[in-house]
Amino acid sequence: MSDQNDPMAEIRASFFIECEELMEALQDGLQELDDGSEEPETINVVFRAVHSIKGGAGAFGLEALVRFAHRYETVLDEVRNGSLQPDSEAMKLFFLAADHLSDLVRACRDETELDEATSDELLTRLDALLGEDGGSEEVEPEEFEVQGLSLALDLPDLDVDDTEANDSTLYTVRFKPEQELFATGNEPLMLLRNLCDLGEATVRCNFDDLPSLTDLAPETPYVEWIIELKTEAAEPEIRDIFEFVDGLCELEITGPQGEAAAPAPDAPAEEPPAPPEPAAEAADPAPAPEPPANVVPMGNKEPPAPETAKEPEAEKKPATPAAKSVVRVDLERIERLVNLVGELVINQAMLSQSLDEAGLSPHSDAMNGLEEFQRLTRDIQDSVMMIRAQPVKSLFQRMSRIVRESSAAVEKEVRLVTEGEATEVDKTVIERLADPLTHMIRNAVDHGLEATEKREELGKSRAGTVTLTAAHRSGRVIIEVADDGAGINRKRVQEIAANKGLISPDAQLSDSEIDNLLFLPGFSTAKQVSNLSGRGVGMDVVKTSIQSLGGRITINSEPGKGTTFSISLPLTLAVLDGMVVNVAEETLVLPLNVVVETLSLGPDDVQMLRPGNYVVRWRGGFVPLYDLGVMLGYRSHRKTDPGSIVLLIVLEDGSRAALVIDGIQDQRQVVIKGLDDSFYRAPGIAAATILGDGQIALILDPADVISGMGHIRGTDLMLSERKIANE
Repeated sequence: MSDQNDPMAEIRASFFIECEELMEALQDGLQELDDGSEEPETINVVFRAVHSIKGGAGAFGLEALVRFAHRYETVLDEVRNGSLQPDSEAMKLFFLAADHLSDLVRACRDETELDEATSDELLTRLDALLGEDGGSEEVEPEEFEVQGLSLALDLPDLDVDDTEANDSTLYTVRFKPEQELFATGNEPLMLLRNLCDLGEATVRCNFDDLPSLTDLAPETPYVEWIIELKTEAAEPEIRDIFEFVDGLCELEITGPQGEAAAPAPDAPAEEPPAPPEPAAEAADPAPAPEPPANVVPMGNKEPPAPETAKEPEAEKKPATPAAKSVVRVDLERIERLVNLVGELVINQAMLSQSLDEAGLSPHSDAMNGLEEFQRLTRDIQDSVMMIRAQPVKSLFQRMSRIVRESSAAVEKEVRLVTEGEATEVDKTVIERLADPLTHMIRNAVDHGLEATEKREELGKSRAGTVTLTAAHRSGRVIIEVADDGAGINRKRVQEIAANKGLISPDAQLSDSEIDNLLFLPGFSTAKQVSNLSGRGVGMDVVKTSIQSLGGRITINSEPGKGTTFSISLPLTLAVLDGMVVNVAEETLVLPLNVVVETLSLGPDDVQMLRPGNYVVRWRGGFVPLYDLGVMLGYRSHRKTDPGSIVLLIVLEDGSRAALVIDGIQDQRQVVIKGLDDSFYRAPGIAAATILGDGQIALILDPADVISGMGHIRGTDLMLSERKIANE
């Protein structure tokens, strides 16, 4: 109730959304620094991210966040000006500080409190990077407020370099803050100190605009500073100090020829009427090179310059359109739009079916209009899906922190490598993937990777590697978590499962079946309970979470080389292109992207591999054949007759299978309707949809159906090919 009446609530919410983007930029910059980047812009990006978070937090009075960000910013500023060269330990500390800064942002957003001991410990370590007294001068921003109240604003006690320089130039700088400068948490004192570090400076405060006490508005700045600076630095270096308050203050920098700068503003006013005479203009600016260097106002104003000086600037302009305007929209509104698009798709299907049943000519105006309607519906659906789609980069960055924390907990050196961060996935999928990926990353660090000493004995690198990748494949999103550890000890896994009563002691299991034991509830290979594992909860939760998203998870492990967990997910949870088929008088939908082609069986196309298992001859090879009606329990086993319709499908691993169906109705877009938890989640049933005639049809996941029945193993299929070929 209070949030609805608070005019600052929406601005506050926007600030925290912006913080997510800034934290992403901060993590990117730190990673580049850790990888050895020496580009000055990299540390500038890191510094600006922390500075912007501090500024916004100051506007909302988030003192704990401002305090930590201020000290963190001070250390980064030392790196930025070259006074501090961060080593590997310093980079680890910077990552920890970034993680804690993220926690503080989240705590401020949720209005919860964090233990101050963690902040104090990190701040102490950050201060230690600056030396014994590092950062102590600027720890408490209240210093400047006290000076402001005492009106001691001429800053006579600043640390000024008294060294005389032969090539020094005298500049006069006029600096007047605007109200927005203070609202964003910037401190004039820090700006003035940085300015004085450039040379010999005399600072004077001008109170001419200060009104009487009765007319004074507390939030309005009235004072300005005039600084006479004698320095060897060039004018761009002076301007760089005010980079982060550009547009938030009035700033004029006057050089040694300040009196000659007066005519400069008039020069551009005389040039525009004469554009047809470039030769004359080239001659006129001859005396102009002196004035442009004298007065350089900050903000949107540009210094007057001759025409020849504008040409390079015009050449740079094509690079600026990279900045795109962004509109932040509440996810609930997007979900409402997606639901409306879903209803539009259903109504379009109903209309299409009604016109088909009416027997209208395909060339009639109504049918032509229907085709246009279908095209527009698809365009709208694609556009809405693009709004929901987001790169997995933010999710992968969260996993970086999980790796750091997990490796510290088990005292292992671990490096995270990410690939495919730009892969786009439905936003709801990204949000629900965080917990499963967290379990998998911790499992890889704790169980997958060997101890550091063990790795060195085996001749491996001291630091283990966890690789997190994302890619689009066969119309689905494939996310893999791989480690270069010892792989799965299948003998030990089977023994533990037998001891826990999860399988019979004399069970004969294949490698893949043993690997899948890891997903059984209560299974754990940990010898003792730790903060990360050992309680038998984790991988079964992962499998359940993935299945709830309409996905599946598989394991591929090679002893001594590592283990890879592969997650296969649908691109979207809203709409898909499907093939509507008939099976045993039931109507089903299969994702169109898995269907390679349709076949009509001939009399010699089907061969029996062993009783109950068949293969179909296809393009010189053999593909396992399944009766979809039998697999789903709609009918009992029957002989596959010649002329039966078969769908050839492709799975994520590139293998193929053939499904026998009774008929094909149509290919159309269908709206995915998730099944409630109260329904029994049968293997292979991904979701449901509503067809044009109002009928409800189940949406199948063919790969899950086949895996539920058990694959024909590649060795068996290869032997069958040889047997059939010999016959």
